[in-house]
Amino acid sequence: MAETESTILNTNVKQKDPSEALVIAVTTRAIFDLEEEHALFLAKGKDEYVRHQQANENKPLPPGTAFAFIQAVQHVNEQLLASDPAERDLFDVIVLSNNSPESGTRIINSAKHYGLEISKFCFVSDEDSTQYLKSHHVKLFLSADRTDVCNALRRGVSAALVFQQEVQTPSTQLRVVFDGDAVLFSDETDQVFREKGLEGAVHYERAMEAVPMGEGPLKAFAMHLGKIRKKFSQEKSPIRTYLVTARSGRDMGVRAIKTLREWGLAIDEAFFMDGAPKGPILTQIQPHIFFDDGLHNIQGAQEVGVPSAWVP
Repeated sequence: MAETESTILNTNVKQKDPSEALVIAVTTRAIFDLEEEHALFLAKGKDEYVRHQQANENKPLPPGTAFAFIQAVQHVNEQLLASDPAERDLFDVIVLSNNSPESGTRIINSAKHYGLEISKFCFVSDEDSTQYLKSHHVKLFLSADRTDVCNALRRGVSAALVFQQEVQTPSTQLRVVFDGDAVLFSDETDQVFREKGLEGAVHYERAMEAVPMGEGPLKAFAMHLGKIRKKFSQEKSPIRTYLVTARSGRDMGVRAIKTLREWGLAIDEAFFMDGAPKGPILTQIQPHIFFDDGLHNIQGAQEVGVPSAWVP
């Protein structure tokens, strides 16, 4: 019976092997705008929240910050399958939520309304939902709850905190921007900077130029994204990746480039900003998501309508 129900629910969704797919778990407040409902939950409690969701279960929720990102991921899948119907290196999106099953119908209906290809809906009421990430082979977890994100990072899963914001509508080409230190790379140089200042960090980088940097919290996700990216020519790729870092290209750029080369991770464009604001270049890129560990950079991105995710 369970297999029959699964087939019925997923008639338009290609079944994916989670051991090969790039599994993205997203919470309901990251993919949909649930701020009004969340405020109701905080003010009047779970029972009133559930009643509200049930009363409005046929009213689609507005898109949230990560909505366009998930749509773009779906577009990449379409391009992959158009090239090879037997393709197995696909994106697989699941909803992992602290919502109760009683209030979950509105979430499912909203996803169906927008034609989102969600393979699994997991409603874990009053539980730490991140305990299920590894069992689903999740490579990236996006949540609007900081505790969830920190728990996921502690479990060794790439994760970031999504803030609800108004976003510009980007192109169908999936565009992902990574910060460098403490995101793609480890925070070793940041630690030197905090202890010895800029001059000490520059000296450290020059001394360590031939030594690849350690792995950052989003390296695993970036590597799997890069693996899918390599399936397309650069001219026709539905994926484009960027490195936008505060590092100076003259003094600290070489080690970053050599590290990416050592990893075998090709980045389409790299910008070494030398501490300048990132907002203007992000405006030009118009990414579906921008990952950074600096809240001031996140705020700058939000001010220009760029969907942002903080890596704490």
